[in-house]
Amino acid sequence: MRDKKGFTLIELLIVVVIIGILAAIAIPKFSATREKAYFAAMKSDLKNLASQQEIYYSDTYAYTTSETNLTWVRSQGVNLLSIDADTDGWSAAVTHSALGASEGCAIYYGDIAVPSNPIQPTATGAMACTQ
Repeated sequence: MRDKKGFTLIELLIVVVIIGILAAIAIPKFSATREKAYFAAMKSDLKNLASQQEIYYSDTYAYTTSETNLTWVRSQGVNLLSIDADTDGWSAAVTHSALGASEGCAIYYGDIAVPSNPIQPTATGAMACTQ
C-alpha cells in the first residue's frame, strides 16, 4: 500500500476560495482607511495653519493671505485652494491630490466670507470636510 502524503486538489481549491473571500472583504476596508488618513492630514494642516495665523496676528495685528508669511508646512499631497484674510478674520480651504478637487476641508475665523470650495463650514472656528 502507498503512503499518501500531501493535500488533495479539492482541499487546495477550498483554501484558495477562502483566501479569496477574505481578500475581497479586506481590500475595501484598507481603501477606506487610506481615505481617512488623507482627511486627517488635511484637518491637521488646517489646524496648523490656524495656529500660524494667530501667531502672525499677535505680531502684526492683521491676518495674512500669503503662505510665505506663515511658517506653515503642508503635508505631502495637501493643496491649499484658497486663503483669504482681512482685519476681521481669515478663511482657508484645502484638498488632497489623492482625493481630487471635489473632496476637501475648509475653516474660517471671524467675520469673513465663508470659503465655498470644497465645502462651507457652519460656524467660526469649526472645520468642515466633505467626508
